[in-house]
Amino acid sequence: MVKLPISVFIVTLNEEKNIASALSSVSFADEIIVVDSGSTDSTLDIVRSYGIEPIHNDWPGYAAQKQFALQQCRHDWVLNIDADEEISLPLANRFKEVIEQDKYSSVRCLRTEKIMGDYLSNWTKKPNNRRFYKRLSATFDETKLVHESAKVEGEELFVSEELIHHGYSTIEILTDKKNQYSSLKAKEKFLKNRKFSLAKLLLIFPLVFIQEFIFKRKIFSGTRGVILSVIAAHYAFIKEAKLFEYSVKENDTSSD
Repeated sequence: MVKLPISVFIVTLNEEKNIASALSSVSFADEIIVVDSGSTDSTLDIVRSYGIEPIHNDWPGYAAQKQFALQQCRHDWVLNIDADEEISLPLANRFKEVIEQDKYSSVRCLRTEKIMGDYLSNWTKKPNNRRFYKRLSATFDETKLVHESAKVEGEELFVSEELIHHGYSTIEILTDKKNQYSSLKAKEKFLKNRKFSLAKLLLIFPLVFIQEFIFKRKIFSGTRGVILSVIAAHYAFIKEAKLFEYSVKENDTSSD
């Protein structure tokens, strides 16, 4: 494929297991920006082996780091992927069509998950992400501490082609990430004056499990579907529990 006028930006920290696959999958792009916050493994050597000089930026948070990386890009169209993701060839071809048509400001695509060495069932509902958009139309909300995504002005195109996520190779990795994200999300809610709810704490686990297992159809993904549904429910529960913890700490501080 001829190089497309696209700037890809990726943020990294100790991603030696994943970064080569990610970089290989975006070889169609004319520019690849890698912003690293201090990797101590072989991530930087692997990036340089692709002819890319990584840019160091101390970690300011997910949204802020992606905003910084976005600002390093020079093409009108930009593509953001995580280091544990890949772009499929059909999706790359769709990006080419979108650039040529020039009717949209962004593209939202499906994401297929590889969990513990195997993909989820095609009957399981797939998440979707906005990852391809016009640079000058996009910004990241730096008040969001986690689950950050670019806010893009203009019309969006939803496509069926998929990006591939490899990030959950073990339950340990998955639960570690959920623990980290729940802490950040609870802090974000607390900073925005969101109040703890006992009713939500009591109900959130079973409701989210039902939503994931039945309505998002993880029931069709066997044991992996059960595990993912329970972890999603626990993630929702622990976010609310940590919000309660923040409120307790605030009351303790106020009473001193």
